[in-house]
Amino acid sequence: MRIRPATDADWEQIHPFFAETVAAGETYAYPEDLSSEQAKALWLEPPPGQTVVAVDETTETVLGSAKMGPNRPARGSHVATASFMVSTAARGRGVGRALGEYMIGWCREQGYRAIQFNAVVETNTTAVRLWQSLGFEILATVPEAFDHRRDGLVGLHIMYRRL
Repeated sequence: MRIRPATDADWEQIHPFFAETVAAGETYAYPEDLSSEQAKALWLEPPPGQTVVAVDETTETVLGSAKMGPNRPARGSHVATASFMVSTAARGRGVGRALGEYMIGWCREQGYRAIQFNAVVETNTTAVRLWQSLGFEILATVPEAFDHRRDGLVGLHIMYRRL
């Protein structure tokens, strides 16, 4: 697997798992009726951030993607944030971990002081375990802040890692 900056040409492979993830209603609060162009505008992060893809080196298949950059502008821009999606077919193969490790290294190189995730759905235990294993801690949980398709109103964790 290779991680590289995403290009406009990658969107054709990113969009199906982006749309599937959003439609599942379990991890992202994006609107479900986004056009491909609207979704692309949300996911492909402009500078100073970036969006990357994890690609199978043999087939050039996009396995997952992450976007990263400042959590807030101006006086908050020393803290990064990021979002991740992995295709259903690639889950359980270490793609999320590889993207997370890449993101941490990139944030360090860019001079960020910390990383803050604003909204990790508490029922997404796979992601919570992954982020904790990469040094993130849960600072707080906002009760009933996410309307999960299956579980109803569940909390959103704010997670943090100092760099």
